[in-house]
Amino acid sequence: MTTLSDDGASQIETVVVPRSSDLGGFEVRRALPSAQKRTVGPFVFMDHMGPVEFRAGSGIDVRPHPHIGLSTVTYLYEGSMVHRDGAGHTQTILPGEVNWMTAGRGIVHSERSSPESRQADQRLCGLQIWVGLPKQHEETDPGFVHYGLDAQPVVEGEGVRAQVVAGELFGKTSSVKTLSPLFYGDIQMRAGSTLVLPAEHEERAAYLATGSIEVEGQVFESGRLVVFAPGRPVQIRAVSDARYAVLGGEPLDGPRFLWWNFVSSSKDRIEQAKEDWQRDRFGQTVPGDETEFIPLPPPKA
Repeated sequence: MTTLSDDGASQIETVVVPRSSDLGGFEVRRALPSAQKRTVGPFVFMDHMGPVEFRAGSGIDVRPHPHIGLSTVTYLYEGSMVHRDGAGHTQTILPGEVNWMTAGRGIVHSERSSPESRQADQRLCGLQIWVGLPKQHEETDPGFVHYGLDAQPVVEGEGVRAQVVAGELFGKTSSVKTLSPLFYGDIQMRAGSTLVLPAEHEERAAYLATGSIEVEGQVFESGRLVVFAPGRPVQIRAVSDARYAVLGGEPLDGPRFLWWNFVSSSKDRIEQAKEDWQRDRFGQTVPGDETEFIPLPPPKA
């Protein structure tokens, strides 16, 4: 039974059950955008990748593809992949590290398993998140920054470990540079422990990757995005050992349109990006990954 706050209002705004898709034996669960919730703060997209077991000789192969108007955040729980982009960056992505790519006016990148990781069986699991850019930064220069674990402060105590991936949370501030007020934390809790998510940000949500948690007497299993109502702290109790992401921040400065890999405040800008990719006008190749690309999806019937 749901326990309401003193004023009779629930702390839970909505619960999103992600839709699943199979990308050739690789399961992805999409929590944002959804019919129930398009965005949480500036976060416009969230995929939960895996967990998937790759046998020796196989791996993930996301061919070169374009983005505009957003920053991508690839955050792994298990496994590894290699990021390459048209600005000349190559970086191995490892669990707990932050790889923040800003597309701005346009960037092309790929994500693949390395030849070394394909030599043995491996598991891959993590989150792929997109942050919409403020209007003044939508056409900024593309770029990529890798942050190690030392850039992310950790708060620990009483069965809870909170890694502040980006923004400010629990009195700690990450060194990850962002272009809008936001927060993103990686929370691990032992069964029976509790955590209070503060109320300073207008929009907040928790995506449960593993285990189960309880909020207001409701138990949520893995693969749920729990969106919280604004204005009051939220107490979260771990029913079992659990790991989840908390994220949110200030809403974007107006609605955003999302089509394929493109995000913009302008529909016309997205149409331009479609044409640019189809006509090979992005002006970028990905060093070390020049021979393949993902074509523009066909229009829906």
